[in-house]
Amino acid sequence: MPSFWKLTVVECKLYFRFPIMALFTLALPLMILILLGSMFGNEPSPMYGGYGSVDVSVPAYAAMIIAISAFISLPITLANYRERGILRRFRATPVSPAAVLGAQLVMQFVMTLLGMALLIVAGRLVFGLRFEGNALSVLAAFSLSCLSFFAFGMVLAGLIPSVRLASVVGNVLLQPMIYLSGATIPLEVMSPRMREFTRFIPLTHAVTLLRGLWVGDAWSEHQTELIVLSAILVVCTIVAVKVFRWE
Repeated sequence: MPSFWKLTVVECKLYFRFPIMALFTLALPLMILILLGSMFGNEPSPMYGGYGSVDVSVPAYAAMIIAISAFISLPITLANYRERGILRRFRATPVSPAAVLGAQLVMQFVMTLLGMALLIVAGRLVFGLRFEGNALSVLAAFSLSCLSFFAFGMVLAGLIPSVRLASVVGNVLLQPMIYLSGATIPLEVMSPRMREFTRFIPLTHAVTLLRGLWVGDAWSEHQTELIVLSAILVVCTIVAVKVFRWE
């Protein structure tokens, strides 16, 4: 266990040595929030059920951060470790494989949670962000979303052999998803036909769950989201175990 936490601390330090990762996970969503919040304000609107654009954007942007970590940061980091032989060397040490991968997942979760915290602080201080849900429920939904998409990211990390390919594949998956899931463009402004299509996008369910619990919805109102995210977690975990390679 001590080796696990030491690895986690080292991974967190290494994370900030690659500014591009911190930029996409921590800075970019914050910049988007401030830019769009300054443009549209946060006045209550019937379109958003009496909430403002910032009120609905913060939980949606949190889902975007989860997707960035899962499809970009996690696969690229592990592909880089594999290319440089770091994973192979770790496997030859007394440190267990579970500790190596677990430290990476915990680091990604911490950085993703930090990104959400920055959104909340900025939204509250600058735009008067409203929150009517239960903090523990939102944290639980956030954790489930992270686990589900990180499992997806581990599948990519197991299948993709190089950093360059990891970047290409991750962006090909990420870019359409964040624009069509409600993570950046609210679902309310989309046509009914487009909203029907978004139900087949995995990230939509994370956005819907986080937004719903943020405004005080009960868990029972989001059974579909819970089923989809839990299914992604189980299936992708099984696949990741089978396809993950150390070298």
